[in-house]
Amino acid sequence: MKILDINTWSRKRHFDHFNALVDPYFGVTIPFNVTNAYKNSKQNGVSFFGKYLHDCMKAINSIENFKYRIEKDEIIIHDVIHASATLIRSDNTFGFSFINYDDDLMIFLNNIEKEKERIENSEELYPPNNTLDCIYCSALPWFSFTGHKEPVSGNRESVPKFGFAKVEQKEGELLMNVSVSVNHALIDGYHVGLFSETFQKNLNMNRI
Repeated sequence: MKILDINTWSRKRHFDHFNALVDPYFGVTIPFNVTNAYKNSKQNGVSFFGKYLHDCMKAINSIENFKYRIEKDEIIIHDVIHASATLIRSDNTFGFSFINYDDDLMIFLNNIEKEKERIENSEELYPPNNTLDCIYCSALPWFSFTGHKEPVSGNRESVPKFGFAKVEQKEGELLMNVSVSVNHALIDGYHVGLFSETFQKNLNMNRI
């Protein structure tokens, strides 16, 4: 973990402008081709959700700006970003998780299962670990969407927010819309573009 020197940062003026806004977030919805990821997960008997979330987290951790968080009056650069996903219980309520990221897919999948078990056996909404070195994300497999809005607390926030829509088949390919909402004081469209390109490359890989 490091502290970014805002005064020497090339985006200082951008940061000052957007950080002063009541709502500095901007959001886009991007379609991703998940055909290979879905086939690979089914062929190898692993969770499709876990597979695409791992591919997402690999992309997040490869782009420095997605590791920036505003904490007090400083920008912290975290070493590793984890996943805080909403995980559903058998009674159709959900809890917020904190899934530790690991480059190894199998370790990451095991971390998801541990959080699923914790949430299923708890009425707590928040996880024991509730730090900012994560992304907030929700899987919404019941419907597709072309736009998505996350709730806002009214406080200054800097954690990126993601929503994963229902997979739809079009012309023999499987597509999934993903909403990306980020704080413009830290992240620009260029960085979202890098994420999109890297996430799609990860999804296309033929290995588990």
